[in-house]
Amino acid sequence: MDFDFSEDQIDLSNLAKTIFSDLSTSDRVAQIEKTDQRFDKNLWEALSDSGLLGITLPESYGGLGLGMVELSLVLEQLGRRVAPVPLFATSILGSWAIAKFGKSDQKEYWLRDVCAGNQILTGAWTPQTNLKNLIAENDGNKWRITGEKLAVPACNLSSAVLVPVTIDENQRIAIISLEKKGLHNKIVETTNLELQGNLSFDAVELSEEDLLDEKGEIIFQEVSQRAKVGICAMVLGCCEEALTMTAQHVSEREQFGRPLSTNQGVALQAADAHIDIDGIRVTQLQAAWQIDEGLECSKAVSVAKWWASEAGQRIVVTTQHLHGGTGADTTHPIHRYFLWVIQLADTLDGAGKSLSALGKLITEEALN
Repeated sequence: MDFDFSEDQIDLSNLAKTIFSDLSTSDRVAQIEKTDQRFDKNLWEALSDSGLLGITLPESYGGLGLGMVELSLVLEQLGRRVAPVPLFATSILGSWAIAKFGKSDQKEYWLRDVCAGNQILTGAWTPQTNLKNLIAENDGNKWRITGEKLAVPACNLSSAVLVPVTIDENQRIAIISLEKKGLHNKIVETTNLELQGNLSFDAVELSEEDLLDEKGEIIFQEVSQRAKVGICAMVLGCCEEALTMTAQHVSEREQFGRPLSTNQGVALQAADAHIDIDGIRVTQLQAAWQIDEGLECSKAVSVAKWWASEAGQRIVVTTQHLHGGTGADTTHPIHRYFLWVIQLADTLDGAGKSLSALGKLITEEALN
């Protein structure tokens, strides 16, 4: 078996690394965090010019036609630079479902502009955003949606949101313009200083043209799995860069006339973090590969979620701790990685729920 990346995958990862490293420096991220939109337009345009906004979208619409593994490699580089762009929201929460399950008119309307960087999409797929179901009732002419969706990423930037809607006791997935009458979008700041939207639907008009073709449960399951794996990729990138920064810090910082890195206690903590990063990487890529191969991946996704949530938080706590007093400074770059991983782990529902879900899957498999 060959576990190496292909030349094309390596080139894609290197291209993403170059773009994010050059354009999303620590100073640049700090500058963007002070803006109203928290959005680096220059970086977004660079990603569009390089074709990285359409990694998993069909080539016929301007995409690259690649899979979850390739998207994971790019999201990993995004995580390494905690880059303030909605690549995750657009690539997984928004456009992928349209490409896979959308009508021809929907694909034509959205996908070319997404690849060109002219449209940003998002979706309410994560557990936190799916707690309050949206109900569509027929008023005699059109369906009208009522309900709420909370903590939806990139709502301040997006043109539309994909949401599960219950119609006649069946779940469907709808593409809803954020400009529709009756849709209220309250922007809130999250733990990692990103902006998300709390959406309130007050008799928002819905037609058959707004709905994807497949059953909602099937689409929800597929997008949710991709979203979880994509989040794990960003956690991986955050942890890798946090440990790199920490290794440099403890090698340069001296105590009692010698570098901190020569202290055995420091070295052991860094080594444990390195092992944890390998665990996140292996499980994340395994889940991404199983998705691309069309295999049953529920267990692999749960394992990846657990590693990203449990080990990810352990790593950023360690890297912040090894920075000493500077790690407690909220303006220091290392603190940004701590906030990002805490936020992402919370989005994954935490390690406990991931472990519980994995246990149930193993039990069901054994009983069957």
